Amino acid sequence: MAVQQAMALGRARDERLRAVAWAMLGLVLLVLSAGAGSLISGAIADEEAFLAARPCVETEASASRGTEDCLRTIRATVLSAQNAKSGPKAVDVFQVRLRAPVPAPADQPFNLDSNGDLAYLVEPGEEVEVTTWRDVQVSVRQDGVAETLPGLPDESTMYVGLTLVIVWTAALAFIAAFGSARRARCHALGRPVTPRVGFGRPKAVAGAGAVVVVPLAVSFLSLTLWDAWAAAAMAVVISALVAVPTTYAALRWDRDE
Repeated sequence: MAVQQAMALGRARDERLRAVAWAMLGLVLLVLSAGAGSLISGAIADEEAFLAARPCVETEASASRGTEDCLRTIRATVLSAQNAKSGPKAVDVFQVRLRAPVPAPADQPFNLDSNGDLAYLVEPGEEVEVTTWRDVQVSVRQDGVAETLPGLPDESTMYVGLTLVIVWTAALAFIAAFGSARRARCHALGRPVTPRVGFGRPKAVAGAGAVVVVPLAVSFLSLTLWDAWAAAAMAVVISALVAVPTTYAALRWDRDE
């Protein structure tokens, strides 16, 4: 009897330590979610400023060059245009460099779609028009053919998705902390421990899909359907409608096993 009581007290101590560890992890994740969430408003402000941008007048372009909130068109001559590899995955691109002197940010090389129309039109020595906004290259045009460049301000919903992922993970950590504290109390009082939430492999897969895949997928979808705050709000609403009940079902499924 004494041995069993000592073992129960030892299990209770272990569960208390797990509860503290889970709670600390949840707090850390909440801090990280606050950091990710703090980026949302700035990203949305940039996106709204870009969507509201109009073509520059000459006085604006010359007075605040490189920082203006208007769309500036730069005409320059192509120095080189060739197929190249870009990024860690070595994606095929058509890389173009302009002949100096060219104001920033058009002085940086830019990558076009290797199968796009401009890849078959742009050649060294020809003139192209590059549209810029602040320090971002927006698009390239030649002979009436235009192509939008990557890197435009549209990361706000991705920050929303990342914040939701971290928040839901923190919630699961607190659930685990509550479960460990409950088991510790049962062991200390000599009561049987009846599992309310289990984490088998099917539940882990379902939970990961709800917590990670759903918010990121919905955020990407919202980015294609809405702009700025509307996209952020719809990402939260749709993710909650899908991920919350899916996470709950995954946690409660066959809980008495």
